[in-house]
Amino acid sequence: MVAGEKNTHFIIDDGLLIKDNAVIAGSSAKKADTKVATVKHALFYEDEEKEEIIKALKKYKPESILILGTSDGMVQKIASNLGLPEISDTTYITDVATEEEMQTARKIRVTEGKHVIPVPTFEIKKDFSGYLLDPLQIFKTKGKGEKPYISEKSIIRPTFSYLGKFTISDLVFRQILEYLAIQTPAIHKILKTRVDNFGEGAKIYMEVSIVYGFNVMDGLSKFKNKSKKEIEKLTAMNVVEVDVVAKQIYIPEEGE
Repeated sequence: MVAGEKNTHFIIDDGLLIKDNAVIAGSSAKKADTKVATVKHALFYEDEEKEEIIKALKKYKPESILILGTSDGMVQKIASNLGLPEISDTTYITDVATEEEMQTARKIRVTEGKHVIPVPTFEIKKDFSGYLLDPLQIFKTKGKGEKPYISEKSIIRPTFSYLGKFTISDLVFRQILEYLAIQTPAIHKILKTRVDNFGEGAKIYMEVSIVYGFNVMDGLSKFKNKSKKEIEKLTAMNVVEVDVVAKQIYIPEEGE
């Protein structure tokens, strides 16, 4: 909302360089294993992290940048580490949020470990596979006749949260896929499932028996898309790849 009022299209927050609603450089500091590492990442202490952002800034040449931080010192340190000019204008949280809103935010952060990143969920989903990740739509207006502020943010639970990362048994994936297969007319049954879990998400390989009379490619494509969508929705896991191979053709008997 502040960026919009100041006609600023670039935001630096949480180790990310964001242009409008897209992440164009960096990775979320919330992926770090400890709070100390998170702070260092957000301040761009490491040369590799710093250079990626500087390279993107040279490419896009923004006229102005909104830097989000928890103190004047933090914002100044980020600007200094990235070789940016001195801060020319500061907006404090008390200027744009009510006391009630701030208290609610503090309570949720402390008791539930939830943080907000100012980009849509699909922009960072691959970075947080297996962690709480929910979209948050914001609608706010300053008064009658004023242009409303509408945006989608992402609620995440950092990796250093006491709740930690969760893992899901391959059996769970198979059960979800078998349920989906029953609901897909072109698929008779699943013959084999393999799930490989990588840092960025899961890769799923399936061998299926397809029902005679259906278009094989069309049936497999629809099942593949449905599987990816449902697994991501039900498990919070990012699905990097789904391979479905037709190994058998099932010919229904008369009367089936």
